[in-house]
Amino acid sequence: MSQRRDLSLMPVIQGWDYDPGQVTVRTIAGDDGSIKVQMRLDLGLLQMELDGRPDGLRPHRCESLLAWHRGRVKDYQARNGTDLGFELSPQECEALREESLQYYYRYLSLFVLEDYARVQRDTRRNLDLLDLCHRYGAERSDRRALEQYRPYVIMMNARAWAGMALKSDDAAAAAAAIKRGLRQIRRSLRQSGRAGAFTKSPEAKILRGLLREIQDAHGIDPARSLRRQLRTAIRQENYELAAELRDRLAGLDEAPARSRAAGSGR
Repeated sequence: MSQRRDLSLMPVIQGWDYDPGQVTVRTIAGDDGSIKVQMRLDLGLLQMELDGRPDGLRPHRCESLLAWHRGRVKDYQARNGTDLGFELSPQECEALREESLQYYYRYLSLFVLEDYARVQRDTRRNLDLLDLCHRYGAERSDRRALEQYRPYVIMMNARAWAGMALKSDDAAAAAAAIKRGLRQIRRSLRQSGRAGAFTKSPEAKILRGLLREIQDAHGIDPARSLRRQLRTAIRQENYELAAELRDRLAGLDEAPARSRAAGSGR
């Protein structure tokens, strides 16, 4: 994966203008015959492999630094019977963050190309990377550095699952994937001490909007789904979630009344 500002790139990007308002990507056949992904940038382009590490490297003969460090954790556990005491240095965490950025650029490009299976793969591995740094970072700053991005990665993962389901004409599975993503964002914010941020979370708002689109387009009854979720929440004694679900049900009940009032001129 590379970004270049070079006159030799002009024939490559001629007629392919950079638009700061959108993600502009395409696929090309590489010299080795494999398909590459290109993202247009203001200073040129990024070219990435479809599979493996986006820059095509194999650090420590592994698919990625994440894979190598996870192997180190497994070896440590085998020797010690526990992972207690295993740590990632600040330099190792920084290298992992840099690697996660490569995968971010790729899954963003793949989402535009509607390659949802690979988006799901890359977002899932970045969530695994967040977990690794959060659990084993030697410095508190390294354990927390990437947590601010977790809701976004969860959102993209949920959208990828929903995209795959919709391609298979399974609207119910798509809606379920979005709801699962919303639960995961809520849990993530709660665990980071920001439970109150869920209602205003931009990622949650995007997923809720997508859920409404799916429900409206495919005739899914949101009230029935909410009532089923409410019963489950009460059975599991998750009263915080149950309270939110009751509020959402009340909002659905009020919507027809508001519509009737508007129609009668009141």
